[in-house]
Amino acid sequence: MTAHTDSPFTGAWHIVSMSGWEQEYVNMEVQGHFTFGKGHAGSFQFGMAQGQMDCRIDGRPYQRVAFTWRGFDEGDELTGRGDAEIVDGELRGHVYIHLGDDSTFQAVRRSIRVKSARKRSPST
Repeated sequence: MTAHTDSPFTGAWHIVSMSGWEQEYVNMEVQGHFTFGKGHAGSFQFGMAQGQMDCRIDGRPYQRVAFTWRGFDEGDELTGRGDAEIVDGELRGHVYIHLGDDSTFQAVRRSIRVKSARKRSPST
């Protein structure tokens, strides 16, 4: 991705479904996610597969992201590619493992939960 901070892809996206794997597997170790950072950096993890992505945004205004990746699945080194776009606020894409499986995916923005400590007024 370019160094633009206004990219709609930037941030973490929770995977809510994948065509190639059941959701129980997707969230096996951590909640499955794709994360897009500044520059060309990104990462993902679903099940035991995790990778570092080299991302490029295609089109203006930021219509699609394409990426190559390298990583591991249970200690085995893997590489691949993928692409995604934002449709109705949801990240929809496809991830490919070189000479292996592939899967479509859907993900939603990770929401940050903030615990608020409310002060109670003393009773009289």
